Amino acid sequence: MSSRARPGLTVGPALTIPRAELTERFSRSSGPGGQGVNTTDSRVELSWDVGRSAVLSDAQRRRLLERLADRLVGGVLTVAASEHREQLRNRDAAAQRLAALVGGALAPDGPSRRATRATRGSRERRLTAKKQRSAIKRLRSSRPRRDD
Repeated sequence: MSSRARPGLTVGPALTIPRAELTERFSRSSGPGGQGVNTTDSRVELSWDVGRSAVLSDAQRRRLLERLADRLVGGVLTVAASEHREQLRNRDAAAQRLAALVGGALAPDGPSRRATRATRGSRERRLTAKKQRSAIKRLRSSRPRRDD
């Protein structure tokens, strides 16, 4: 499944990032390798300027800038992939990672927690356990010690 066959990076049904807005940078992967480790640029950095993107609505842009604030540098979101030996597979991995990150940030919040009260039985079990623990500690401290 090559991501270059499509005109853009599909994040969801409502958003496709055009290829023109994505910037790829290639470098050498770190770590051990074989004969080609120092000669092939297989590591991929995929960048997208969230602040200047033309495909985002104002609400989407605000949401992304707020939720991805710790990942953005100057409004630019960068994702790196170097886990594969082939540059092509790293390009696909970086694209998938970027799409998942943006899709997760744009997803609506889940339902808020509904406040509930502890049941009578759970309160009684908690108090019984506390009393048992207290009794154990009390017995430990009152036990006479043998000094040899």
